[in-house]
Amino acid sequence: MTQTLTIRKANIIDKEKVRNGILAMEDKISSMPGAMFGDDVGELKHSFGEGLYIRELTVPKGLLIVTKIHKKIHPFFLLKGDCSILTDEGIIRIKAPFSGITKAGTKRVVYTHEDTVWTTCHLNINNSRDLKEIESRLIAKTFEDVLPTYEEILQLTEEIL
Repeated sequence: MTQTLTIRKANIIDKEKVRNGILAMEDKISSMPGAMFGDDVGELKHSFGEGLYIRELTVPKGLLIVTKIHKKIHPFFLLKGDCSILTDEGIIRIKAPFSGITKAGTKRVVYTHEDTVWTTCHLNINNSRDLKEIESRLIAKTFEDVLPTYEEILQLTEEIL
């Protein structure tokens, strides 16, 4: 798979400041006429395998999207398109085909430079097909609802000791 990735990062990124900026941007976008939310931004396809839930979102060119907060780490695949993405880790631009990992606590601002197909894969151990129940397991309402990762716990422990 050929991958194109451009990264711009500050030397030290204040994650809380960036997260608050993303939330402010989401608030500003929500007040604009014609703002769309959640699954309304494009064509959404749900697929299920044994212990697996797959979301495929097709989004038109020229949209600015603020995603939800992800509770769980999971893979994602850009099957078609070209996107600029802001997260609390910096700004990247990716072009299909591209694969990556979404970390727990990720909330993105995405601009689609081209028509885009974005696919995510999630564990679905109980093989549920109830989309509301699945989303409640995968999506956090706030950043505080995301449990810290093992690495974050180690870092906090080192800072305390």
